[in-house]
Amino acid sequence: MLRRLHSEQPESFAFTPANQKWAEAQLTKFPEGRQASAVIPLLWRAQEQEGWVSKPAIEYIADMLGMAYIRVLEVTSFYFMFQMQPTGSVAHVQICGTLSCMICGAEDLIAVCKDKIAAKPHTLSADGKFSWEEVECLGACTNAPMAQIGKDYFEDLTAEGFAQMLDDLAAGKTVVPGPQNGRYAAEPKSGLTSLSEYDSGKTQYNASAQLAIDIGDSVKRIQGDEVPLLTPWVGKDGVVAGRAAADQPPKAPDAPKPVAKQVEEAKKPAPAAKSAPAKAPAAKPAAAAEVAEVEPETLKEARGGLPDDLKLLKGVGPKLEQTLNDLGFFHFDQIAGWGAAEVAWVDSRLKFKGRIERDGWIAQAASLAAGDETDFAKKAKKDGRYDDE
Repeated sequence: MLRRLHSEQPESFAFTPANQKWAEAQLTKFPEGRQASAVIPLLWRAQEQEGWVSKPAIEYIADMLGMAYIRVLEVTSFYFMFQMQPTGSVAHVQICGTLSCMICGAEDLIAVCKDKIAAKPHTLSADGKFSWEEVECLGACTNAPMAQIGKDYFEDLTAEGFAQMLDDLAAGKTVVPGPQNGRYAAEPKSGLTSLSEYDSGKTQYNASAQLAIDIGDSVKRIQGDEVPLLTPWVGKDGVVAGRAAADQPPKAPDAPKPVAKQVEEAKKPAPAAKSAPAKAPAAKPAAAAEVAEVEPETLKEARGGLPDDLKLLKGVGPKLEQTLNDLGFFHFDQIAGWGAAEVAWVDSRLKFKGRIERDGWIAQAASLAAGDETDFAKKAKKDGRYDDE
């Protein structure tokens, strides 16, 4: 199956604040320089948030991990668990069409999808609430035919029951996952033939179905604040136990502001300095002091019309390179000359803050400006970027 970027794409992508915090925590699971190992969980969380993986999401995650865009696109298109086109706002339905399910009635379920959702897979229903596809074995052959909707399995389905299930989901009703014919789990249809003494003490539903009943939703996508970060090695102050201060992960950036809001705030005059109180508070440590922004020297265009390839800096992809060009930075020596105040000015205008210091742009730029080649620059030249940039 040919998997490409969808023809219609959103203008931008950003994790919700909770998901951004979760994504930052994932980077702490890997050694310094190996953040690319987090690409699959970050793509999955982006899909959980939006329902599918868009081009802006791919680029956002690539910038976050310091990867070439094409590398993240390769991962997305390789794994079929990533949807590369919009999915239903309520649910994306996956019908198992492998042998056991096919024998037991999967074609009838597919016929329901064609009738109630759309004639072709990966197509939104008229109301935008559902989409569907046929998939390979989902591993619940004993309970065939079955479908996966959201995170749960819906098993022992009939065409009539499945059609009603879609109607209930569209109406916002809670649908109980698991077997739909009265079975508790995957025991024989005729009943238990052994261990029957344990049958009397079970609850009404199995654990998965019970959780859906408890929360009142079996198809909801997570937004990041429903579960803990599961990174116990990260303290409340964001410090990772056992790592040197220089290797600590950056704090999660604030959610990006709309461009119009950034321009509006940039035009506002600086607030007048307040008079010092009678008793000055204790001075903050130098490391915690905020640095006043100073605009670096910028250019209207590259010298001689020949800009440096800023993508040779770790963490800079085509989109971020364009942002730097728009700000007036075309050459390595410009970046190499930034001080703390200039870094603060540039950092406040980037979507993902903290990248300059974390990825060491200034040291890299100084080496490249001097004619040397960094390890990352060698790798970037070897990997290549998008051909249509």
